[in-house]
Amino acid sequence: MSQSEALSGAGAIPQLKQRIGHFRWTICALLFFATTINYIDRQVVGLLKPVLMTDLHWTETDFGDIVAAFSIFYAFGYLGVGRLMDKLGTRLGLTLSVGFWSVFGALHAAMSSVFGFQIARAGLGISEGGNFPASIKTVSEWFPAKERALATGIFNAGSNVGAFIAPILVPVIVHFWGWRPAFIITGSFGLLWVIAWLMFYRNPEEHPRLSKAELAYIQSDPVPPAEPAIPWLKLLAYRGTWANIVGTCFSAPVWWFYLNWVPGFLHQRYGVDLMGAMLPLVIIYCMADFGSIFGGWLSSHLIARGVKTLRARKIAFLVCGLCVVPVFFASSASNMWVAVVLIAVAASAHQGYSANVYTIVSDTMPRGSVGSVVGMGGFAAYFVGTFVSMGVGRLLDATGGNYHVLFAIASSLYLIGLLIMHLILPKTGSGRTAAGIEV
Repeated sequence: MSQSEALSGAGAIPQLKQRIGHFRWTICALLFFATTINYIDRQVVGLLKPVLMTDLHWTETDFGDIVAAFSIFYAFGYLGVGRLMDKLGTRLGLTLSVGFWSVFGALHAAMSSVFGFQIARAGLGISEGGNFPASIKTVSEWFPAKERALATGIFNAGSNVGAFIAPILVPVIVHFWGWRPAFIITGSFGLLWVIAWLMFYRNPEEHPRLSKAELAYIQSDPVPPAEPAIPWLKLLAYRGTWANIVGTCFSAPVWWFYLNWVPGFLHQRYGVDLMGAMLPLVIIYCMADFGSIFGGWLSSHLIARGVKTLRARKIAFLVCGLCVVPVFFASSASNMWVAVVLIAVAASAHQGYSANVYTIVSDTMPRGSVGSVVGMGGFAAYFVGTFVSMGVGRLLDATGGNYHVLFAIASSLYLIGLLIMHLILPKTGSGRTAAGIEV
């Protein structure tokens, strides 16, 4: 080969990359905004906890039971809606999910009793359960394996963006109009998103704005024939199913503790009101946003450097799990900003951990079962989270608002989860997973 031919061949690679296109990232952006809205809607009640407990005369147990109503219905929604996504497809499935949760989010404004809020939270929970199964399924269909963790980290970062937009937006609404309009205004955002989703989304094979080169790039991984509608009992025979269940069960309840009780913790421990909590909460969830993207980038970067896929995920789990440990000291910090930084680092690490837990499913499972497996993991985690929420409320009532035990538990669960996942997942050199990924 002549020197000119060699140079021509070397230049073909960047030219090919330019021709591939980037429309898949538009789809990722839509998932990001859906997740942002999802977390704005679900966080409003936690932000308003001090106001609602005063106005409606709730105890910590009442609040814990309201959070539990969301968790148990979210669990069943995650399970059933995840299965539904595999049958309906994400275009219709996510449209219905976002539309219904927007209505139930606004419905909180009409409630005054604990039971009424439980009804609204139950409806919100069962419909919001579709977001993550649908998003993970979409990522598995729109991205090759080497980009999935990054794409998952980006759309999952929407949870943190929603979590820090809410503490800015909600206090302003409450200041001018009261707490009931806060539910109505935030509940309306999802309907605007539905319009954009229907305008832009199609399956990759059918999308008129997706180039042939980008479609080929998306489908470049060796993928065995999909097994559509695999029975749930059969899914329990896969290692990836159990790894996802363990990963979500040991992390998701902690995240819910942060979302629902950190505003109350800041109020009880440091006397911070709704407006005063704005900056601390924004800092916490900005950090969490960074962690979500970094966690996805870390394992994707390691894979690009030649590390086997599941080993790269485990390294990311370990880094994130170690970063959570210092949150143990948050409840004993005499300075509020020390506690805020400790919680922010832990929240950031949680999101990096979570991004890789979700990606494990598309690494290990047949494509036709991704939504179902994510749904099974979410069901298990939020079923557990129901009893965690009830227990947190009762523990705080019994101890006069002592958070020490809660932060101690939160600091240890991620590393325990990693150890169990390590024992479950296939070992390096054992062949290929059901998704066709070499390990």
